[in-house]
Amino acid sequence: MPQFFLNKRLVILLVSIIVLVALIGFSLSGRKDVTWPEQFTKDTVGLVQATFHEPAQFVAGFFQNLDDLKGTYKENETLKSRLSQYMQLEANVSKLEDENKKLRTILKKKTSLDDYDPVQATVIARNPDRWDDVIVIDKGTNNGIQKDMAVITSAGLIGKVKNASAFTSTVQLLSSSERVNRISVIVQSGGKNAYGVVEGYDPDTKDLIVRRIPNTEKLKVGQKVISSGLGGIFPRGLLVGKVTKFEPDQYGLTQKAYVKPSTDLYDLDHVMVAKRSAVIPDEKTNIDGQEGGN
Repeated sequence: MPQFFLNKRLVILLVSIIVLVALIGFSLSGRKDVTWPEQFTKDTVGLVQATFHEPAQFVAGFFQNLDDLKGTYKENETLKSRLSQYMQLEANVSKLEDENKKLRTILKKKTSLDDYDPVQATVIARNPDRWDDVIVIDKGTNNGIQKDMAVITSAGLIGKVKNASAFTSTVQLLSSSERVNRISVIVQSGGKNAYGVVEGYDPDTKDLIVRRIPNTEKLKVGQKVISSGLGGIFPRGLLVGKVTKFEPDQYGLTQKAYVKPSTDLYDLDHVMVAKRSAVIPDEKTNIDGQEGGN
């Protein structure tokens, strides 16, 4: 029995080889006509290909579009991040340029100060509720800062040291609303100087109010106002601002002038303290004869 199955398998193998060789020979023969089974198979395969080709292409294109969209989204996120970094960098550059410009003007101002020793300081604090009254700087008694020293910028006078601790000082601005905040000034008229006292601030126009100017003095818009130096606290000649308008005082005995500060008191960052070697007089013996006068 095993010998029979072995012979049967051998016969089947030989027959299969013969059929395969015959089919190969038949396929290689130069036939012009196609048999109907071949034609049926070819048409069927072509129909199936035509039927499923477009949907397959659509599905493949859909997934390709999804990949492209995903790539575009990632690229967009990267560009947004870089744009944000660029904007921050641009803001930092603008800030540094502005700071550099201010520091250069301060350095230039230092070379022209011969009657006092300027100490450069930076504004480190400002109370929103007292924005027009005081600022805090990063220099104190360890740097030689004392009460009532003048504080300026490259553009002019901004106030005086109200009090000083070891490492910081509080500066009272010209625009302070405190009653004792008075500064003796000169309105330069080209000829005879007109003296007055800064005694107030108009928050609407942001102008300083200079009172006690004699009626005999002829004021003009645009005249410069400087510190008089008569109070013994501020050096003479520090620019305070320019006259914007003037009018008779309440009783018509003197004049008052509105002065636009030479320095933007709203935006302060780098300042200088006028460190003087002269002895600062007692507050009660100053020119105005009142506490706080200069």
